Amino acid sequence: MDQIKKFYKNKKILVTGATGFKGSWLCSWLLEMGAKVYGTGFTPNQNKNLFYDLRLNKRIKLKIIDIRDYNRLKKFINKVKPNIIFHLAAQPLVIDSYIKPIDTFNINVNGTINILDIVRSCKFVKSLIAVTSDKCYENIGKNRGYVETDKLGGSDPYSASKAATELVVNSYYKSFFEGKIKCGISSVRAGNVIGGGDWSINRLIPDCIKSLLQNKEIFLRNPNFTRPWQHVLEPLNGYLILAKKQYESPHKFSGAWNFGSNPNSVVSVKKITELIIQFWGSGKIRSKKNKFKEQKFLQITSEKSKKYLKWKPNFNIKKAVKVTSDWYFCVEKKGMDPIKITNQQINEYTINSKKH
Repeated sequence: MDQIKKFYKNKKILVTGATGFKGSWLCSWLLEMGAKVYGTGFTPNQNKNLFYDLRLNKRIKLKIIDIRDYNRLKKFINKVKPNIIFHLAAQPLVIDSYIKPIDTFNINVNGTINILDIVRSCKFVKSLIAVTSDKCYENIGKNRGYVETDKLGGSDPYSASKAATELVVNSYYKSFFEGKIKCGISSVRAGNVIGGGDWSINRLIPDCIKSLLQNKEIFLRNPNFTRPWQHVLEPLNGYLILAKKQYESPHKFSGAWNFGSNPNSVVSVKKITELIIQFWGSGKIRSKKNKFKEQKFLQITSEKSKKYLKWKPNFNIKKAVKVTSDWYFCVEKKGMDPIKITNQQINEYTINSKKH
């Protein structure tokens, strides 16, 4: 990790979707390593938002731009001249994709096309990481983890938009970059990320924390749903390693990469909630039988990343939940500075990575 920190120091980095949960953690990590961080995104909700909790509005250079606005986006990128782009901007929720399918496809697919098309005319961008999702795979209920070469698909608008984004990234790389432009282009896939500071609607951890802070029972609609969970720092670590590798050897490392969770991190919604309550020190669960059909199980395998990037997940499920719970408890109950606890967790993670 010392090499990673040395590499990113003073590099110009653009993070699209910087005002989101994952983007905020990535910006914080980049700042901690001494990078010059620029961001684009929607105006964040000022009531409860990690971006403002971490005072990133004063620590990075942010431009409020809709990723679908090609001309404004191009103008900003040409002005900043970033060395590396992490493209996280997205409509991130399955449930919202049913309500706004057109927006979902426009943001996730056309937004990525805009980034790729702008980058192909730039000589200063040397590495681009496009973040998609493990839901890009055609989920047929395999009893093994999905690998990068498995068929893409998606029965809901969100999943389909991510599969389409994968095709777009591959097409642009093959058509305009491979053997022509010295810029690495990769798509990256991760699972259900958790971590401190997420206040999103219709997500398990934020719902749990809100109930605990109000001394209310935690209501679970689908307690038996089983998912692979991972702390947000796990895939972000992979993205940082890959971006560096691409920068140094663009075409050797371009392509699709999985950054999945530990096999032992596949647990039910109820189990995650029980762990949150255990580490919080109080709380009760109220649930009822599922009215919804259980989705086919989906997990990705990360053997490619382990072999070629020397990346691997460092947290088991208990550690991931404990670190998440600790963040909320320290910030919301103890009144600690969110920047301090965030940087502390990032530094502890990097130390832990060295040991592994």
